[in-house]
Amino acid sequence: MSGERVGVVGGGFMGGTHAAAWAALGVPVTIFAEDAADAAGVAARTGAATAGSLEALIAGATIVDICTPTDTHAPIALAAAAARRHVICEKPLALSAADGEAIVAACAAAGVRLFVAHVLRYFPEVAEAKRIVDEGAIGDPAVIRLKRAAFRPRKPAGHWLFDPARSGGMVLDLMIHDLDFARWIAGDVVSVQCRSAANERPELGVEHALAILRHASGAISHVTGSWAYAEPAFRTSIEIAGSRGIVAYDSEEARPISSWLHAAPASGQGAVGIQKSLTREDPFRDELADFLGAIREGREARVSAADGLAALRIGLAAVEAARTGRVVDPAEVA
Repeated sequence: MSGERVGVVGGGFMGGTHAAAWAALGVPVTIFAEDAADAAGVAARTGAATAGSLEALIAGATIVDICTPTDTHAPIALAAAAARRHVICEKPLALSAADGEAIVAACAAAGVRLFVAHVLRYFPEVAEAKRIVDEGAIGDPAVIRLKRAAFRPRKPAGHWLFDPARSGGMVLDLMIHDLDFARWIAGDVVSVQCRSAANERPELGVEHALAILRHASGAISHVTGSWAYAEPAFRTSIEIAGSRGIVAYDSEEARPISSWLHAAPASGQGAVGIQKSLTREDPFRDELADFLGAIREGREARVSAADGLAALRIGLAAVEAARTGRVVDPAEVA
């Protein structure tokens, strides 16, 4: 077994989630956050060590796992690549296609691996839908309908998630999960149309969008994303219609297995809505285990750097289409 050491950058919800998953995999973790108290809190919960600076974290790691606001992804990833560290980056890969391409190119030039954490591909219902399509059970995918609807994140005014210049907004932060899934099912996307309540009626303070993707295969995807539901709602649904049948899933009808344990901490909906797994398996741990295995074994992971860049381009095309009312080709976004 090789001696990987993971440096997690970011002490927020996702940084803590990744640190806990690495700990479950038995991989040594060090964490750095701009707010030292955030890093200390994650370390106390997960047994991670802490670093006093980003430079120290990168120097002591073999894998740098980026769980910071989206606008910081590119400089951190480029610094890690320059130090010849493997890079794992939370989705979306960056805020622009140019930055995404720069990250991919830097990692390739340094001879290190790059993985974009599109964790949706590791949820059992999503993986099973993909398996059914791949085995040809429903024929050629023709119409795909995906929905991801949640409450507005429980964050203070001015939080980076609510600043499109830092997060890309709901489309790039939340909806990108299903934009990536649609491409995983039906192949490359050649045009995107999108309508967004945030663009059409900004005075309402509602973020809800519908995108229509046209795939090179001829398939059409309808993707809905929302931060407009009442708390604590978080609903997802999948419908893939092909030439020989349909595969479907709705979180309102298929509940995950539940357990109530005396030793469990007080429960409750977190500040950000998150999809539940149908099983006791942890999709975040499974995702990182796949990335770790790909590094150790020299194989491909379920999500490639190219997948992450393609999803970013589709998301940016949806943002541009919502802003302008135009049909946008993902290949043309900057």
